[in-house]
Amino acid sequence: MNAMKMKKEIMFAAAVLAIIGLLVASRSLEDASFKPNRVRIATGGPSGVYFKYGEALAGIIGDRTKSDVTVIPSGGSVENVRLLRENRAELAFVQNDIMTYAYDGADIFSADGPFKDFSAVAGLYPEACQIVARSDVKDIHDLKSRKVSIGDKGSGTELNAIQILSAYGMSETDIDADNLSFGASVTALREGKIDAFFCTAGVPTPAVSELAASGEIRILGIGAAHIASITGRYPYYSRHTIPAGVYPNLSDEIETVAVRAALVASNRISADDVFVITKLLFENKDDIAAICEEANGLDRESAVNGIPIPLHAGAEKFYFGK
Repeated sequence: MNAMKMKKEIMFAAAVLAIIGLLVASRSLEDASFKPNRVRIATGGPSGVYFKYGEALAGIIGDRTKSDVTVIPSGGSVENVRLLRENRAELAFVQNDIMTYAYDGADIFSADGPFKDFSAVAGLYPEACQIVARSDVKDIHDLKSRKVSIGDKGSGTELNAIQILSAYGMSETDIDADNLSFGASVTALREGKIDAFFCTAGVPTPAVSELAASGEIRILGIGAAHIASITGRYPYYSRHTIPAGVYPNLSDEIETVAVRAALVASNRISADDVFVITKLLFENKDDIAAICEEANGLDRESAVNGIPIPLHAGAEKFYFGK
């Protein structure tokens, strides 16, 4: 009896070990399919959505692939493109207007020339152009001669600010312009050092929510005729409504324009690796959204819409099985 019992226990243990072995082998195969030992993700300022989204995604990629994943804080889209171009990042968060200028070597990238060595992974969420102002500033025209932050020098926000002002027949010379990062802009407005700042980000933007809770700010809307002017001249913009009540003490809808945030990858990363990254992005959407709520807007259909440059071969394989 003892021998029979021992034999059964040995057989059971062997079966358990076999199952564990299959699970480990499956995980090892998943890990082995991912080649980079290091992945650097260019994001944005620590107070912004890009940074939070990047941190969440970095945690997922690092955990699942056992790779060294680093989040790089930056000035935003324009700097992120340059980090890709200089081989200082493998993944980056970029506005769709900025990625187009970079790909074509146009506008702010005209001196750099076209940059074709990167591709899109996924469109993520709309980024509303928000003009956050002191409560005594009623309209964009009221920004004349006021102290206004238009974002980091060379950032996507700065370009958006200049284009929006242009629709109102104004330029940065009509305001007392300052180039502050998003976090510095929030602090400066709170301390009364500036009258307004431009912010291109997902809604709600946490730092803007904190300011709105004080009851001392407003978000300036863009008039319908001006929206038509902006969207007609620049196809990367779309009309966007910030719903009533999204921010504390702001009970009215706010009409503005938006661009689209996207995740892009260097073409130095193989199709297999980008396939893994894209798969992890979608399979772990809920975990990412627990850290960055903008991830709730991620879906396979919208991820490939409004993308003005080619999809990376690995992302294309994920979406279309090619």
